[in-house]
Amino acid sequence: MDVQLVNPFIDATVHVLASLAFTEAHVGKPYLKKDPVAQGDVSGVVGLSGETKGTISVTFTRKCILTIVSKMFGEELTEINDEVKDAVGEILNIVSGSGRQRLQAMGKTMTGAIPTVITGKNHVISHVTTHPIIAVPFHTENGDFTFEVCFE
Repeated sequence: MDVQLVNPFIDATVHVLASLAFTEAHVGKPYLKKDPVAQGDVSGVVGLSGETKGTISVTFTRKCILTIVSKMFGEELTEINDEVKDAVGEILNIVSGSGRQRLQAMGKTMTGAIPTVITGKNHVISHVTTHPIIAVPFHTENGDFTFEVCFE
């Protein structure tokens, strides 16, 4: 997979969390993900199409997403509810849009679908292609999350 397709989304993730949720996200070492099981408690998944087809997803641990959404809303949230799920979808939607804008500036055009949000321990993320899945771990002071990219 072309790293030029991955980096715009990594950069967008760091920027979006810093600006929306005052959260500093530290990028870990990317790796090839071997199975579809999510590495957290709530995931957002969005399909992309255009010059290439694929999906991006972000999976947050419970503590991490509750802290992020609490910071976004200015009130403490203690459970993964519909507000938190909506926030995960919106975060991913903004990351997707920002990443696609960065790709557009490089001459690569893509469009995004509406994000889907999945919750629960050991839930599965289905990417639309059978190509390798690049997983990028992130660490925050309040927990971890994983960003995944899978393109043809």
